[in-house]
Amino acid sequence: MPGIQIAQIIISIPLLFVLFFGIGFVLNMILKTTWLPLLVFLGVVIYIGMGLTQIFTVINAIFFFSGLAGAIGGVWTIKILREKGYRMF
Repeated sequence: MPGIQIAQIIISIPLLFVLFFGIGFVLNMILKTTWLPLLVFLGVVIYIGMGLTQIFTVINAIFFFSGLAGAIGGVWTIKILREKGYRMF
């Protein structure tokens, strides 16, 4: 089984960041709960991680932290926008 290519890693990091940033941002606007997207992200990661029998590799850690950074970025952005007086939905 061939390993993951460096180009796939380089593309996956910003892709996961933007994906989880967008999901977190939209969930915050619709549900008006600040930390829910972060908790959902961690819950999904734990649920999927418990089902896998793979060894946790550095690549998996890079993907996890890029998705986590996106989720935290979405939470932080909504929090700052609310503090500045912007109302979303």
